[in-house]
Amino acid sequence: MSDMPKRVRILEEGPREGFQIEKGPITTARKIELVDSLSQTGLEQIQVTSFVSPQAVPQMADALEVVNGFTRKPGVRYTALWLNDKGLERALATQKLDIRGSLSLTASEKFLLRNQKRTLAENVNAVRSIIGMYKHYNVTVDRASIMAAFGCNFEGEISTERVLDMVRQLFELAEEGGVTLKTLSLADTMAWATPGSIKRVVGAVRERYPDLELSLHLHDTRGMGVANAYAGMQMGVTTFDAAVAGLGGCPFAAHAAAAGNVCTEDLVFMCQEMGIETGVDLEKLIESALLAEDIVGHPLPGSVMKGGSLAKLRAKVAQQVQAQRAA
Repeated sequence: MSDMPKRVRILEEGPREGFQIEKGPITTARKIELVDSLSQTGLEQIQVTSFVSPQAVPQMADALEVVNGFTRKPGVRYTALWLNDKGLERALATQKLDIRGSLSLTASEKFLLRNQKRTLAENVNAVRSIIGMYKHYNVTVDRASIMAAFGCNFEGEISTERVLDMVRQLFELAEEGGVTLKTLSLADTMAWATPGSIKRVVGAVRERYPDLELSLHLHDTRGMGVANAYAGMQMGVTTFDAAVAGLGGCPFAAHAAAAGNVCTEDLVFMCQEMGIETGVDLEKLIESALLAEDIVGHPLPGSVMKGGSLAKLRAKVAQQVQAQRAA
């Protein structure tokens, strides 16, 4: 255990990635309720919504109302997603979000065509335009991501060599645009990753770019979310995206793909039991998970929200033992 990190950062994406795939209507008030609940858990970053086309993602049509409605808590960063200049302009106009620029390439062209209607070459050109857009709005860019980095429902296996080539392209684009990348997110967009592939891909990237901070965006469709996070920690990854109660998925990833991000409270529970600090109050997070399930109106896949924390159970058992001894 000596090689495991002493602390990890968990970036909450439930209110955005979680709600975007829900079919039933969710009121703005209830979305705000979840954001405010998560703000009390000790999470340091919450992605609250996305400024995208309401025709493409109807659940995000009330993005502005959600941002205007939640209550900021000091010490918490509140972020959003956007895909173009119009989305960024809408996010900036709120004057309430923590705006951070990010560059993104996708390792699967077939998924990219479905998701953004672009080829790989068009994606590269789009990144050039995005760098210019961020410069125009004086937005700092120090982060990049690769989607479908571990496999694709439409293209199959993604080779490590392709991922490394994508990283190379991102660094070249950043240098060309005069920005410095410090963090790279590897996204298991369609839940193809296993602990073995996590170690293989993360290891290859770390070997070639030892000073680059890595983060993982994981899905739990096949029950590998927490196991993959553990494998990432073994490889030195200390930042993870997660979604409360296991909310989430990509609306463009088709029927068998990305339903369910790695569950925030399950990840926090694992870290807590391993002595890895997260800064998150697990009991409060469980309350948020139960709230999320109530909001969507159907069962969510989180486990700890149903089984409870061992810390609470240990205290209960200790009280019972003490009472028995006293009797």
